[in-house]
Amino acid sequence: MIENTQLLRGILEGCILAIINREESYGYLVIERLRVSGFPDIQESTVYPILNRLEKRGLFNCKRILSKLGPPRKYYSISENGYLELEGFVKLWKNTKKNVDIIIKEGFK
Repeated sequence: MIENTQLLRGILEGCILAIINREESYGYLVIERLRVSGFPDIQESTVYPILNRLEKRGLFNCKRILSKLGPPRKYYSISENGYLELEGFVKLWKNTKKNVDIIIKEGFK
């Protein structure tokens, strides 16, 4: 299944960085943004480990804020290193997409 591939995990890392760059977010909000942006079947069990991994790499600043609906939520904002990582991801993505599009187009001639 594609959800388990290394490629998709790397793409999701970049997408999560972009979401959090756009706005400070907590885990469930990130999942909702991914779902409405074209990943409707994304699971919490996929996203939370990515958030933890990116946090451990210093790509986020985190704070806990009390919630009226339950335990405190962990809010993520992008760090300077996270922004640099996002820039690198975008450059790599654009180049990779261009090259794959060329190959696919040539494959259908």
